[in-house]
Amino acid sequence: MSTLSKVLTGAFAAALSLAVPQAQALLLDRGAGMLYDDVLKVTWLQDANYAKTSGYDADGLMNWTQASTWANSLNYGGYSSGWRLARNSPVNGTLSGWNYSSSNNGTTDDGYNITSTFSELSYMYYVNLGLKGAVNPDGSSRSDYGVNGNGTIYGQKDVGLVKNLQNYGYWSGTAYAPFLGNQAWRFLTFAGSQDHGYLTQEFSAWAVRDGDVAVAAVPVPGTVALLASGLALLGVVTRRRGRLGASEA
Repeated sequence: MSTLSKVLTGAFAAALSLAVPQAQALLLDRGAGMLYDDVLKVTWLQDANYAKTSGYDADGLMNWTQASTWANSLNYGGYSSGWRLARNSPVNGTLSGWNYSSSNNGTTDDGYNITSTFSELSYMYYVNLGLKGAVNPDGSSRSDYGVNGNGTIYGQKDVGLVKNLQNYGYWSGTAYAPFLGNQAWRFLTFAGSQDHGYLTQEFSAWAVRDGDVAVAAVPVPGTVALLASGLALLGVVTRRRGRLGASEA
């Protein structure tokens, strides 16, 4: 391959790498108020208090039945079905079953520092948003926990790409098996703990849906032009080499 061909081929490869989105981790902004988690493979509403800001509920706090109804009937971003409350299953995998004892190191289903992908709210809190729990995995206390990062309760804050994250608690859509019909799992964002509460209690609701709402990525205009230029130049070189080969035959 000639030097010119090598240069053009390199330019083409560079243009192609710009045109194809590179792999990223954690939350991706899909626009229109939706965020995609490429590990859990779910799409979250960017507004973590949309039940209030949309005018559906005066303060966004609802009992479990109301929260479930809101999420399941949500029509947002062109999707009129498929929305739900965040859910969780045993942190060590469904085959191991639930562990209802409390722990500080995230090894059981009740407690702090749960980073398991089987708990969507806890994974969002600790992994995606990098927030802290009221205790460390070794059980020692800390003061920089909660949404506000100072151990206080109530209020809201924008954290990373997430808007209006409530510094109180969110319902999970998963019922608490030992007391079916009476309690459900919840995640307390003011403390960083996963536990369970009575269905009549009021907490915030955060809608999520399975899968990615993004359409096929379209390269930005500048990248398209660069890619087209590279293809055109490669075509010229190929035709020129073809003519030279024919004249030498």
